[in-house]
Amino acid sequence: MSKVDSRTWTTAEAGAALAKSGADYVTLFSQGTLEIEIYRPVGVDRQQPHGKDELYVVIAGTGTFVHAGKSTPFQPGDTLFVRAGVPHRFEDFSADFATWVFFWGPEGGE
Repeated sequence: MSKVDSRTWTTAEAGAALAKSGADYVTLFSQGTLEIEIYRPVGVDRQQPHGKDELYVVIAGTGTFVHAGKSTPFQPGDTLFVRAGVPHRFEDFSADFATWVFFWGPEGGE
């Protein structure tokens, strides 16, 4: 990805990039240790623990977030933090579920 001084993404632009990719997620931007993605699993969340700390900001949909053995309902606008290496997943999410994902810091977390 190229380095830019500033950039904005609408959810429509991010969704279009995701649809074009054919994947569950697409990286929209990276600079230094920061990576910004949009994530939209279909049916089942199959992700594994990540090497960096991460923050989810729910764009659309509802469901349950399972993190470190605790289940928490989520809705649009909710923010969910996960330390590097901690197992987590989205369950029972609606068909319109999508979330921004922000990864940062060194491998292993801060």
